[in-house]
Amino acid sequence: MSTKKHGSSDIAEGLYEGKTVAMRGAVLTDEEIASQLYRYEHTAPLLPSLADFHDEQLKLYKRQGYVAVERLLSGETVRSATEALMNLIFEDAKEARIQYTKPKSELHNKEEQELAVRKVHDYVPSDETLTRIAYDPELIAKLRLILGDEPVLAQNMALLKPPHGGGEKPWHQDMAYGPLAYDKPVVGVWIALDEAALDNGCMHVIPRSHMDGGVPHYAVRDWQICDTNVRVEHDVAVPLPPGGALFFHGMLHHGTPPNGSDKRRRALQFHYAGQSSRKVRPDEYKRIYTNEMTDAEC
Repeated sequence: MSTKKHGSSDIAEGLYEGKTVAMRGAVLTDEEIASQLYRYEHTAPLLPSLADFHDEQLKLYKRQGYVAVERLLSGETVRSATEALMNLIFEDAKEARIQYTKPKSELHNKEEQELAVRKVHDYVPSDETLTRIAYDPELIAKLRLILGDEPVLAQNMALLKPPHGGGEKPWHQDMAYGPLAYDKPVVGVWIALDEAALDNGCMHVIPRSHMDGGVPHYAVRDWQICDTNVRVEHDVAVPLPPGGALFFHGMLHHGTPPNGSDKRRRALQFHYAGQSSRKVRPDEYKRIYTNEMTDAEC
């Protein structure tokens, strides 16, 4: 089906502004998505800690587009961050914004509320615990090394996959979302608060895909790379323990399958841009991340 009749240019303009726009959807079950669009036999190696990230790991990051760390946050920090996140959802959102999968009027208790939360974003600087994580000096020092520039926090969010139905996040590039569309690479830091395992929606990446540059995205189940354009055979899964983290290039192709398990999968995600970076113009964004140049269909 063509995306042109759905106004892909208009959709791109909305996404550039950070708006939520309607997707046309595709008829694939969670089981089909998990089995056809993801692989589970190859998993990423983990550095023991951020202290082990040196020049060799920087070369690996630049070559592969990602590096994973077994322990970025201590157990106590993980507990504090999880409590802070739950307080934003249940007690007081403060300035944070919460994205639900159904209207709040249909949610009658805390369990239903938690199951319906997909995303919590813009909680920095509303919550002190989460703000401290985002600006941790050791983290910022490593980001400075990766970016070759002073890191600036460009985006902050928490991503939730509840048990028995937490939806997929289709394969995509983060810089294909307008708020992160800069002229220089951004760095994503994805931090597991629960165990992120093969059965509950851990991160999956396509190594070296960041070298392809920006690729067209389509409004299907999400703003995503067309399923048929994903090199699924090269998929590497990134299971992480609580407190583990994935550092990844903003052009890296990545996604997360549905959570069909009985386990929660909550994660923090921060994006950092270099201080010298500039946002690309809307016309540049559409030329890079839509089918404007080729009129290709998905």
